[in-house]
Amino acid sequence: MNKEDYPLILKADQVAEILSVSKRKAYEVMEYSNFPLVRVGRSKRVSRDAFFRWLEDQLSAF
Repeated sequence: MNKEDYPLILKADQVAEILSVSKRKAYEVMEYSNFPLVRVGRSKRVSRDAFFRWLEDQLSAF
């Protein structure tokens, strides 16, 4: 699946799919201090573009 195939706002299950982790682990990742989390009430979301920029930053740190 390409980046553009995902919606503009990602949910935890989509983050989990991209990272190949469980939904529970995705929620943990979304709580990292440098993660571009957007809270909507009790829901956790992330902008698709911000997420992929964050992911690239994480990968370049290695």
